[in-house]
Amino acid sequence: MDRLDAIRLFVRVVEKGSFSAAAREAGIGQSAASKQVAALEARLGAQLLQRTSRSMAVTELGQTVYDAALRLVDDFSAIESLVGQGQSKPSGLVRLSVAPVFGRLYVVPHLPAFFAAYPDISVEMAATDRHINLIEDGFDLAIRHGNLSDSSMTARLLAKSFFVTVATPVYFARHGVPQAPRDLIDHACIGFTSRQDIRPWTYARGVTHHPQGPFRTSDAEQGRAALLAHLGIAHMPAWIVAPEIASGALQMVLQDHAVETTPINAVYPSRRHLPIKTRLLIDFLATTLARDLAVPGHGIATEIGPLG
Repeated sequence: MDRLDAIRLFVRVVEKGSFSAAAREAGIGQSAASKQVAALEARLGAQLLQRTSRSMAVTELGQTVYDAALRLVDDFSAIESLVGQGQSKPSGLVRLSVAPVFGRLYVVPHLPAFFAAYPDISVEMAATDRHINLIEDGFDLAIRHGNLSDSSMTARLLAKSFFVTVATPVYFARHGVPQAPRDLIDHACIGFTSRQDIRPWTYARGVTHHPQGPFRTSDAEQGRAALLAHLGIAHMPAWIVAPEIASGALQMVLQDHAVETTPINAVYPSRRHLPIKTRLLIDFLATTLARDLAVPGHGIATEIGPLG
């Protein structure tokens, strides 16, 4: 293993928080990883990591070396990517974290076209609503919904999806169509829960409705199924039900009172050069979202984010 590989291994040990995890990723044994980092320390004449039988910590000097090493690794990766773009087709595995419903509706159906365009790129998709740690868990990219709180990540806005209030035509035929948010008090409202709290519905001019009804859920797929079973009215991001709105299976109401939006972002580690394989997947998703989230004739003003 050359010096650059040893530096890369040291960076991954710091980011993973353990020799064993970094060794597994590099495809070597834990003892070999420990020896490589020890050899790097000997060459630099400084202790970078404090090791005990149960824990590992980065020394103050080790943190300084890590910051410099990160820039070095990023710069070399950028050189490799630039050279690779000129000499070979984009290739490699992109590990993507995505919410289950979003992946099913907006990622998986388009993968055949993506693979046709880039046959040497493969995608591994983890479907989870949990906000995983991209660096620690070894992911290249995540698609996240709502406002972002992790400032250590770089985010690219893909789209802003308006919230819509919807139910089936069957439900409205049975119970009537609300003309204003205040009318919702007379309807069965499907609530979405977060930490056991039911999320309020927000409308223009500061109007808030607290939904009441026989069914509530924390899962968007279940909420969509409840709508299609005529259980009530729901208020949710348009992307979840855009196909059903386009087909007429669901009908939007209270559009003149709509105001709330939710951003859809591609998120990736901020201190990492963005590989061409990952950038291509982000560009592809931005393009397909622009088409998928447009619902002609139904007034969903979904805004697509910049592609740069």
